Amino acid sequence: MSPEPIVPISAIEHYAYCPRQCALIHCDGVWSDNRHTVRGRRAHRRVDSGEHRHERGRLVLRSIPLWSETLGLSGRADAVEVADGRVWPVEYKAGVRHGMAADLQVCAQALCLEEMLEITIDDGFVWYGGTRRRERVQLSDELRLEVVASVQAIRTQLTSARLPEAPNDSRCGECQLLHHCLPALTSDASTVDAYVFTEVLECGI
Repeated sequence: MSPEPIVPISAIEHYAYCPRQCALIHCDGVWSDNRHTVRGRRAHRRVDSGEHRHERGRLVLRSIPLWSETLGLSGRADAVEVADGRVWPVEYKAGVRHGMAADLQVCAQALCLEEMLEITIDDGFVWYGGTRRRERVQLSDELRLEVVASVQAIRTQLTSARLPEAPNDSRCGECQLLHHCLPALTSDASTVDAYVFTEVLECGI
């Protein structure tokens, strides 16, 4: 029996935004940059440097590898802050808040740290560059359960090789995979059939 695939922590945010986007990136290996991804990469230059320092009375450890044997998770924390025996994962986002995606990612990082360090973590933080604000994420039981459910759903994607339907809603215009996903075409089965017959099967006839 083949071992179950390890789920990247980054996939949780992609899944929360759109399951189809998650499958395209993590199952099919599709990637394309847009203004959001380029801005995010530039904003992470300091974080990804791996330079540790003291800030606000806390030791800030940057670009820390994380894993959880229990959940089958692996990834990297933008930063982990340590002070007085407490630990906080910190996620950096170049833009503004979009639903619960970043909260889920921080919670997943905390679950890894709890397992790795054998501690309990009550909260974490997300820094949003678009608003220049640092928001606390309370790691509630509900949020933890949602992370576990997301990990299970992503693992099902990785093993099933089935691409979810395109949502074709307001999220699509901001997605870097818009031209790979083709939501206006693929969200309607009748449109797909028409495209196959008129544009594919009759090509060159």
